[in-house]
Amino acid sequence: MVPEEGQAGQARQEPENVRLQLDRILASPEFLAPERGRRFLQYIVEETLDGRGEQLKASTIAQAVFGRDASFDAQNDPVVRIEAGRIRRALERYYLVCGHSDLIEITIPKGGYAPHFSSGEDGSNAEIAAAPNGENKQQPGHEQGQPGHEQGQPGHERGQPGRERPLRYRDLLLPIGIPALFGAIAVLALIRPLESYLSPSETPPSATSTSKTRIVVEPFAALGGTARGADLAKGLADQLIAKLMNVDSLVVLAPGRSGVETSGSLFNLQGSTLVEGTVLHLHVRLINGADGAVVWANQYDRDLRDQTTLDVEDEIAAEIILEISTSRKLNGAGPLP
Repeated sequence: MVPEEGQAGQARQEPENVRLQLDRILASPEFLAPERGRRFLQYIVEETLDGRGEQLKASTIAQAVFGRDASFDAQNDPVVRIEAGRIRRALERYYLVCGHSDLIEITIPKGGYAPHFSSGEDGSNAEIAAAPNGENKQQPGHEQGQPGHEQGQPGHERGQPGRERPLRYRDLLLPIGIPALFGAIAVLALIRPLESYLSPSETPPSATSTSKTRIVVEPFAALGGTARGADLAKGLADQLIAKLMNVDSLVVLAPGRSGVETSGSLFNLQGSTLVEGTVLHLHVRLINGADGAVVWANQYDRDLRDQTTLDVEDEIAAEIILEISTSRKLNGAGPLP
């Protein structure tokens, strides 16, 4: 007979509980993802729970979620890879900020698109396997008669709620690890000043990047108050950051870090979006951080009827990067490779 603790762990791994956890994540204001990213996460979770996790390839996701056709080429169109990375970061932030006590953790391991479900309470990394009919496949070690789960095992019998759980290995490490941690901090506090005294002329690791041109992509303003305009503003800023990272002579800074004192030039990239009916109006400008002068500006208008949102974002971002990276006013910034 399966013990009570095993039954509780198995209950946490039921597909219905995973769906409840997915709803909790999507409803949280701390899960920062656009609408297309939420559709992406819902699709891969449902496909995995229905037993089709092994079929989650870039081509199938692109056709089912992003409206691509059968000629989709993941090498030339990285939309699935970019969105997967964005959702990985959004999930990490959610569990770090407010989801650390959730019973189920949903992650997307790198190298694939099938999500991983694990129990956040006991640290188990066993993935939840769901059959096509929605019933769980029984995991090894939960069958009747398996060693370590027999009815007569101490501390796990039915009808004995007063018995304490067995002492775990991590319970022994806790009182030892905390004093050891404080001891290590004290030793480092003594070693750091000694290292700086013995090697005062050592060059900081970040000094090699201070001479490069620095650029800050500020959050784009969404005018008009439409949800699609806000979605485009967020997606365009993300696309620009990803593409600017490919320019070797540029250093991309997070918003709010423009005041860091370094020897390189500093520029701020600002923009605003306005959606009127099916037409997108985008205004972008590049500002010199030293004197506030506008060194480059442009306007982009796109009809959204015949293109997906991601296609519009990718096309405009590539055009902006090409114009910026070839501008002579960006000291040391060469064209895209």
